[in-house]
Amino acid sequence: MTRRARRRLRDLGVNIGRYETGPHNAITDVGGVRVGHHTLSRGTGRRKVGDGPVRTGVTAILPNGGDVFDHRLIAGQFVLNGAGELSGLTQLAEWGLLETPILLTNTLSVGVASQGAIAWMLDKHPTIGVEHDVIIPLVGECDDSFLNDIGGSHVKVEHVLSALNAAKGGPVAEGCVGGGTGMVCFDLKGGIGTSSRVLPEELGGYALGVLVMTNVGRLEDLRIDGIPVGREIAPRFADAAKRPNLYGSIIAVMATDAPLATSQINRICKRTALGIGRAGSYAAHGSGEIIVGFSTANTVPRGRTRRVHRFDILADWAMDPLYQAAIECTEEAIVNALCMAVETDGVDGRVVPALPLDDVAEIWRRYHRG
Repeated sequence: MTRRARRRLRDLGVNIGRYETGPHNAITDVGGVRVGHHTLSRGTGRRKVGDGPVRTGVTAILPNGGDVFDHRLIAGQFVLNGAGELSGLTQLAEWGLLETPILLTNTLSVGVASQGAIAWMLDKHPTIGVEHDVIIPLVGECDDSFLNDIGGSHVKVEHVLSALNAAKGGPVAEGCVGGGTGMVCFDLKGGIGTSSRVLPEELGGYALGVLVMTNVGRLEDLRIDGIPVGREIAPRFADAAKRPNLYGSIIAVMATDAPLATSQINRICKRTALGIGRAGSYAAHGSGEIIVGFSTANTVPRGRTRRVHRFDILADWAMDPLYQAAIECTEEAIVNALCMAVETDGVDGRVVPALPLDDVAEIWRRYHRG
């Protein structure tokens, strides 16, 4: 893996959308949300199942400081195309509640990630399965087999625990980290990306953030702020565009502190899918575009101490700015993943190049000059 200085999209002078970002331009700008990674990167050369090379990991999102079991959050989801998985989504869709952390990893490590989440939560809440219902952790996946020895079962429970225990607020590491270590996006190196928006006070002042694990798309379709950057740079990356791999997938996690009902979160998740489309994905047949979202504004206590819960809920007519913020965040999060990822080698000597940042800045300026 070649390490070079990388910059986020806004550091290139490229700004997407109309709303201001939060202080970290990350999902952690929504109060209480924390993110942690555990990255696995070792070995070179031919694939030897069980030995490597290894380019994978785990990313953990703690929705409200880690106490989501006792203080569940109102949540929602949207599946644009279902050739992928986010385990636990069926129950979330039924109840409209989030009660576990959210984990992101490779396709064949969903089970061990779930085991790790269970072990972490049982340590904190030993009454799970005794006095309380069992849990079904939320684990999203993308296929990193182009670069990673995915069949080697390299992600272990201790790696999941490490990501969960490392979760913190503030700036979020992006690119080739955690679950994004081996991901390929628009035929370039992808991975983890995030962005946030804060609405003006007259629109509620709410924060909204999106984090993506992106492994989706073809280079010729990549667009940044509506500009066909992929077509512009494609001649330089003819070999990358021929990679013998599926179209790929993307998992997006949306968080906000706006007081919302499940139906409203579902609707924001649909707009998150529009942000994926803005970046250039058309949700191919073999692709999974899966979005989960939650609001930190209201909590639902566990147990039966209350027969009636009362919540503040935003009026539907006031939702439009959040829709736009979700689209802006998602597009920028995807591009941040590309901007922060580095050229990466993997199994069988395969190399995935990184997005050329100086070219992106020059193309954007040229288009804006008209």
